[in-house]
Amino acid sequence: MNQQEIWAALEIERRGLADMLDGLSPEDWDRPSLCEGWRVREVAAHLAMSVEVKVGRVLVEFVRARGSFNRVVRDTAVRHARRQSTGDIVEEIRKTAVSHSRAFGTKPLDPLFDALVHGQDIAVPLRIGRTMPLEAARVCATHIWERGFLFHPQRRLRGLRLVATDTDWAVGEGEVVQGPVQALLLLMSGRSTAALPDLDGAGMPAPSSRIS
Repeated sequence: MNQQEIWAALEIERRGLADMLDGLSPEDWDRPSLCEGWRVREVAAHLAMSVEVKVGRVLVEFVRARGSFNRVVRDTAVRHARRQSTGDIVEEIRKTAVSHSRAFGTKPLDPLFDALVHGQDIAVPLRIGRTMPLEAARVCATHIWERGFLFHPQRRLRGLRLVATDTDWAVGEGEVVQGPVQALLLLMSGRSTAALPDLDGAGMPAPSSRIS
């Protein structure tokens, strides 16, 4: 995908996320997401503020979080979720749909990856069917495999070959773990509980013992 195609795919995902969130009940907003310790509310808040993170703010947040990247991400989402109503969060996500800004330190595919995976973080626990676009999932799977940080899939899944059954995509060497590229992307990004039911192959159930 070129940059124009990435922006177009991201706009579709963000609009779809806003529509999905707009239909949730107050109880749904407070349900646990796939992200441990995050409610749906915090995941949505994280997505809403994804284009606003600037260099100065990142430095301040890192000092506040004592240098922990994960704590920075979580704490900023928690604070934003407390400040904004659910309606405001939905509208913020909708407004970001056409934004071509990226948070400081991110790569061009990172916002699309965030929208795809965080959409599942919300949809799966709420039993909402949400299918990732095939090409977007494929390029993001390659991106996460090659980038390493934050999930380090090459290290965690060493000795396995991941093979998509719905598109031309495969990485790694070893016993095969296969399934839809959407499930493989979730597997590589640590969402094993959501990914494993859709995967099979000689390499199973090894992933469940390697991913926290």
